[in-house]
Amino acid sequence: MEPETNQPQYSKRTRIIAVVQALFVTVLWSSSFVVIKFGLEEIPPLTFAGLRYSIASLILLGLIVSQSKMRAAIRGRSRSWWRMLTLYGIIYIAATQGTQFLGLNYLPAITFSLILNMTPIIVLLLAVPWLGERPSKAETGLILLGLCGVLLYFYPLDFVGISILGLIVGVISLLANSFSSIIGRAINRTRDTPALVVTGIMMSIGSIFLMLFGLIIEPLAPLSLTSWIYILWLAVANTALAFTLWNRAMRVLRAI
Repeated sequence: MEPETNQPQYSKRTRIIAVVQALFVTVLWSSSFVVIKFGLEEIPPLTFAGLRYSIASLILLGLIVSQSKMRAAIRGRSRSWWRMLTLYGIIYIAATQGTQFLGLNYLPAITFSLILNMTPIIVLLLAVPWLGERPSKAETGLILLGLCGVLLYFYPLDFVGISILGLIVGVISLLANSFSSIIGRAINRTRDTPALVVTGIMMSIGSIFLMLFGLIIEPLAPLSLTSWIYILWLAVANTALAFTLWNRAMRVLRAI
């Protein structure tokens, strides 16, 4: 992932739309933690994640196949393009989302959310050498302010009643989430592939690995109607829609 020196310029309106999309997605993803916590009372974590992303990927693939423009965007792609999307899917879906469901199985939703709020710090450190994108002073200040808030929440360090395994899984999820942000930005900033295609393919690849791990490690018990409502809501609104909007926003916004 070589730094790009010639970045396309976008109008103010385009950037505002991208920011609004990113904020909307952030709200959707924040609500996911609460829904997941309820669902985990009945559904094993990896199976839960696998079902969510498998259903979402089927929806996206259906949209891709039904549109000639989207089908044309896939034809004749290089091996490096497929490798990047495969890597993106494995890290963003299988690793990041899998560990999020596992982490929420051991930690309160607010604790896990605050751990993931440190993602911009890691992305900040990675974006400069890997993407050639340097943050402004205002961006750096806001990121550091957010970090101070996370540190204040955990100060003084008291791990009584907090799962150490959950914290380890949370850190792994944090790192995977950060790396996937860099990979996603590297793919989307070229603007040579529709966001729907990027999302559908990478999610399909990642969900296969996630579903396989869930079926191998966890027993699949009968699910209630309520559990299916949780799964379908997360799959349609918080995944198929949210990830497509996010990849569209990343075509304009920097990783940081």
